[in-house]
Amino acid sequence: MRRAAISVASNIAEGSARQYRNEYIQYLHIARGSLAELETQVAIAIGLGFVDRSTTVQEDISGVGRLLTALIRSLVNAN
Repeated sequence: MRRAAISVASNIAEGSARQYRNEYIQYLHIARGSLAELETQVAIAIGLGFVDRSTTVQEDISGVGRLLTALIRSLVNAN
């Protein structure tokens, strides 16, 4: 779970340092994949009883996903 969470931030950072917008967008998509991986791992951890069901982690993950989607859309639609 730590690796997936770090991967999200790392891919956003690496993409932002790229020269071309399309490269940045590609890294944002990779970050979304890592976020989906984290979401799956959290769901499994909750199902196995390792994480309390009342945690807000899933809501936080959804919020980050919405932010990433909005950023990707804004970059795709930018002139």
